[in-house]
Amino acid sequence: MKTVRLISLICLILLAGAMVGVVAADYTTPESIVAADKVYVSGATYDPAVFFPGDKGTLTVDVTNGNTVTGIVVNHASLSSDTLRTTSRPYDTSTSLGPAQKQSFVYSVTADGLDGTYFPTFSLSFRDADSLYYRAMVRIDDTPIELTILDKPDTFSQGKKKTIYAQVANPRENTVKNVILDVSGTGITATPSRVFVGNVVSGARIPVNFSVTADQATTLYLVLNYDNGDNPHTVNMDVPITFGVDKKQANPVISNVLVKSDAGTYHITGDVNNAGLEAANTVMVTALSPAVPQDPYKTYVVGALKPDDFGSFEVTFTATNTESIPLQLSYKDADGNVYTALQDVKIPVSGAAADAKSTGLPVIPIVAAIVVLAVFIGGWIIYLRKNKK
Repeated sequence: MKTVRLISLICLILLAGAMVGVVAADYTTPESIVAADKVYVSGATYDPAVFFPGDKGTLTVDVTNGNTVTGIVVNHASLSSDTLRTTSRPYDTSTSLGPAQKQSFVYSVTADGLDGTYFPTFSLSFRDADSLYYRAMVRIDDTPIELTILDKPDTFSQGKKKTIYAQVANPRENTVKNVILDVSGTGITATPSRVFVGNVVSGARIPVNFSVTADQATTLYLVLNYDNGDNPHTVNMDVPITFGVDKKQANPVISNVLVKSDAGTYHITGDVNNAGLEAANTVMVTALSPAVPQDPYKTYVVGALKPDDFGSFEVTFTATNTESIPLQLSYKDADGNVYTALQDVKIPVSGAAADAKSTGLPVIPIVAAIVVLAVFIGGWIIYLRKNKK
């Protein structure tokens, strides 16, 4: 009896061991599952990096097999999102990913969402293991790049070239490319009329300067074109062009004028003061007809005058039969435009009349006085002779 019990116990122990072995075998992890665990997404790249609403672009997902000796077969790769619509064909065919190899999955997408941050889901199915999931974050932002006028004249002058200083700034989180500024308007000559700015990285500010010559009061049209990825975008700005007096422009004024005459040649000296708010360049003073400029100072070059600065001048000339001559003051602004102003200066009359004026006595009264004095002297002599007789 004891022998039967012992044999039964041994059988039970062997049966339990066999069952444990079967269970252990059932829960051994397959090699394919272990290999799939080492497959991962090594990168996800959007182009453009940040979308405008409605922009088209691409998403490239790089999948790397981290196994060094084992290849793996993938069956299906897909991208799902409510805001980023996939417009390309799905990856439905099986493909083998060898050890340490990388496979890129490229999707054509369209941004259907509003401004915000979204997380489209990339999934990759394996033949003998569970799927791989990866959330590829994407930004949709409707912020355009900015066109700003930094400085321009208060008013314009007909036919005068003026410079406008502008700036292109990129407040977006990604680089925009092919930035071009077009300048146009009726009756306007712009130099240059098209400015190629190129690529503008996030946060960059690029100066864009151009000159404008207007033949009439009009509107200046600025059109800034650029690409976000392969999507064209535009920024428009209108600048009114009006004619008038620029309150900032240079204003040279002649003062402290002194006239001297030396052997028929006149010398005029004085000062030129810049009463404006901008520099006056190449300031020159010369005498105009009826004056005839003479050496050594036919034309006097004062040079450049900063605001509130002054310089002296001297011009030499001859003139006849006139009591005044015009002095011409000319200068150039920063754009090379030439401005002129005239100022009449009184001069002493040349010749005998000038000599008479210099004594302070009129000619006719002097002659009369001489005649009266001669008559008086003659009469006195006659009187003395009669008294002696």
